[in-house]
Amino acid sequence: MYVGLKMLKDFTKVTPQTPVLDADKLLKGSDSWMLLVVDEAKNLLGYIRKEDIALALPSIMTTLEKHEALYLLSKLTVQKIMRKDIIAVHPEMEIEQAAEIMYQKNLAGLAVLNEQQKLVGYINRSVMLDVLVEEMGLKQGGSRIVFEVEDRTGVLHEVSGIIKDMGVSIIATGTFYHNDRRMVVIRLAVDDPCLVAGAIERKGYRLVSAADFEEEWTS
Repeated sequence: MYVGLKMLKDFTKVTPQTPVLDADKLLKGSDSWMLLVVDEAKNLLGYIRKEDIALALPSIMTTLEKHEALYLLSKLTVQKIMRKDIIAVHPEMEIEQAAEIMYQKNLAGLAVLNEQQKLVGYINRSVMLDVLVEEMGLKQGGSRIVFEVEDRTGVLHEVSGIIKDMGVSIIATGTFYHNDRRMVVIRLAVDDPCLVAGAIERKGYRLVSAADFEEEWTS
């Protein structure tokens, strides 16, 4: 999956000349935590966060008379308080790479630029969570099994063969690690996975469930 296939294209942007009060209203009326700042040619200039506005408005209000503060607030533009240290990615980037950047740098979103460095999209944590749900096949129903495996060649081929021989379709697969343990998650197009789980277990694979990790969140 690529960033360009999941990025948001219809989202609110502002310009450097946008009044901060207007930007504040836009943020309060949306679920966004920031607004991207662009010029008329769609060049990305920076961004403005809710925190930036919150810091700017009280400082003016507390140091001036009310009528003076209101006047200055009406004149304060995004350009005065926007940030320029924005990180951008390209549509061709694999979406897991974008997720890693967001995780490592603790970012809530990334701007997406095309080859001409023009803003074409935006990707945020909500998009990433939706991708996770989609890749794990949750919205397609069915049921899932989880089993622990050794890190060796041919595991998925062997297990998928067992499932195929039972006439069951695989909706999605995923691999996760926990404390050096490798676990494979398979979502099946059946309501009850017990027969498939039993067949996999008889082949020597160890099935795991939430009960196997209960001490992790109860101790």
